[in-house]
Amino acid sequence: QVQVVESGGGLVQSGGSLRLSCAGSARRFRPYATGWYRQAPGKQRELVARITTGGATNYADFVKGRGTISSDNDKNIVYLQMNRLKPEDTTVYYCQVEGNMGDAMVDYWGQGTQVTVTS
Repeated sequence: QVQVVESGGGLVQSGGSLRLSCAGSARRFRPYATGWYRQAPGKQRELVARITTGGATNYADFVKGRGTISSDNDKNIVYLQMNRLKPEDTTVYYCQVEGNMGDAMVDYWGQGTQVTVTS
């Protein structure tokens, strides 16, 4: 089992910045990608940004130019820096860690961290 721990959410004014962190590791677990997602009430969970252990990244259109995903592979931590935050960015952000546990492909989710942007 991989425990995924998120941190960095909080309350920020419109135009401000936050850095979210996601840590996840376990014995025999070899991660190959970590993604940040968000889900507003009544809506589907959507990708914000994703990074592979090789450094390949992809971003949702709504965060391009405002967000940067990066990783510290030695520490198994992935960061999502979000700038110029908007009130519509307010929601819960979740981290998903994908990888291999033995021969099985698995993924694990964190509990989520709340981001609230005030106007």
